[in-house]
Amino acid sequence: MGIFAAIGVLSPFPFYWWLWNWPQSWVDLCGRDRDPSKVMALVAHFFKLIQFISLFSVSTLHWPPPFYFWPLFAFGQFLNFRVYQLLGEAGTYYGVRFGKSIPWVTEFPFGVIKDPQYVGSITSLVACLSWVPFQYILLWVLGYAFMILVESKEDPSTRAKPIH
Repeated sequence: MGIFAAIGVLSPFPFYWWLWNWPQSWVDLCGRDRDPSKVMALVAHFFKLIQFISLFSVSTLHWPPPFYFWPLFAFGQFLNFRVYQLLGEAGTYYGVRFGKSIPWVTEFPFGVIKDPQYVGSITSLVACLSWVPFQYILLWVLGYAFMILVESKEDPSTRAKPIH
């Protein structure tokens, strides 16, 4: 079961890497009638479900959680909610790479925390360490670290051109 759980945890990162590096292929695949950010969000939710199922398959759940769970999980989810609230779906799901105009945001957590969406997700994962074996949390965190590195190298000339 361990190798399947590891594959499930890592499954979305090649997809995100492909979208970041070749956004025009995604826009072309989505076609004129579909918003590439919306379609990406749907695919990302499917991958997130695969990741959660993978983690649950190797987890040992017990109640109550340790004292550190609630503050870490709450802070992580707050950051994720705040990023979505400020950027919306297009800003969260690579809208800039798909040729959309996304306003520059400087409100908290932007300008204070670098890559707050990933920091929030990592914080929420670390909160679950009492339930999930360390190596699976580490794999997921390494996937986020990989995406932070990939997304730090944005070349505007490779952005997709919208289909008219």
